[in-house]
Amino acid sequence: MNKILLISIAAAVCTGIAGILHLSMLPAFNTQMTTLFLVGGLAQVFWIIPTVKIWGKIWDYIGIVGTVAFTLIWIITRIPGNPITGRGGMIGETAIAIEVFHIAFIILLGSKIVMKSSKKTVRNDSEGKS
Repeated sequence: MNKILLISIAAAVCTGIAGILHLSMLPAFNTQMTTLFLVGGLAQVFWIIPTVKIWGKIWDYIGIVGTVAFTLIWIITRIPGNPITGRGGMIGETAIAIEVFHIAFIILLGSKIVMKSSKKTVRNDSEGKS
């Protein structure tokens, strides 16, 4: 198995676990949180497919941006007096686990993009020298 596929599988596992953890938090305290965890969790579970099937760089970028957005929402809502809820939220064990999987997903997918880009550069350089 090649490195890119292994990284893709590891990233898919990370986003899948984070998605399942989000879905396990349903129903949440209010409708907005329930909607966020439902839609976000389902999106993360879906994101296993384009990550493992290696659908392309645009799917990887969308996955990274979505996960960064999810992480930023979490960070912002932990700040006392934040603009979203007006008070700082709790930092629970499940939330920490989710954020660890988010960060791992971002790093793994970013690594995959860099590896694929460097392979194309090497391939293009060797083709130009012929």
